[in-house]
Amino acid sequence: MSDEMATPLVRRMAALTDRSDVALDRGAPVPNHWLSILFDDAAPQSQLGRDGHPTKGDFLPPVPLPRRMLGGRRVTYHAAPRVGDTLERETEIAAITPKVGRSGAMIFVMLRHSITGPNGLVAVEEQDTVYLEAKRNAPAPVEKPIVTPNSAWREPWTPSPVVLFRFSALAFNGHRIHYDADYARDVEGYPALIVNGSVSTLFLFEALLRRAPGKQIRHYEARTMQPVFCDRPAFLCGEAPDAEGKQALWVEAADGAMAIRIVTRVG
Repeated sequence: MSDEMATPLVRRMAALTDRSDVALDRGAPVPNHWLSILFDDAAPQSQLGRDGHPTKGDFLPPVPLPRRMLGGRRVTYHAAPRVGDTLERETEIAAITPKVGRSGAMIFVMLRHSITGPNGLVAVEEQDTVYLEAKRNAPAPVEKPIVTPNSAWREPWTPSPVVLFRFSALAFNGHRIHYDADYARDVEGYPALIVNGSVSTLFLFEALLRRAPGKQIRHYEARTMQPVFCDRPAFLCGEAPDAEGKQALWVEAADGAMAIRIVTRVG
């Protein structure tokens, strides 16, 4: 699959993240983590499922579970993408793992993406997608909040529907749980719109890089513990780097639970 780090996309990402320090000139470096808006599915409308995602069974296996969400990802950046670059992504199915959890049957599918540009390898990403059973009427199991560590910095963050809409439009992401509140509530059983995992990751990285001007994200591992909900107060948090330069970032929900945890390195 090919895509272009086009000037309009960079300009819109800069607007979404309130960045005024990203040049739009052709050939200018782009923040590594902005690659998340490229390589959309762009499936024909007739090939979308009820949830707004492309139906399974073409590249993805015909998983017999209707709901899906991002479980985690691991990304290593080898070079900064540049404005105007044409990038290529090759994808392989690395693993398919069925499990049974408290919410029922689950299937984990791991995809591995290799992204190259005019000068070679740009990034390698492993992405875990979790497929779930349809919503059941039985009450969901009560989970104990995950205790968050002490943070070196912590700032309030309340993701809005406008942020979710603008990011979904940029990434051409049709998944209805991110913009259709009635569907998210009545069909998938969530209390509110779900914040894209990529949105939470983006704003965590932007908060970190405001404290490390001129740096880039070099590597990260992200894990989703529980959903982040739209219009609900949360916090973007981070630890100081350790002796190896690694640092933990996380989204903390209003009840103190850790929703998303990332371990990253900058440079």
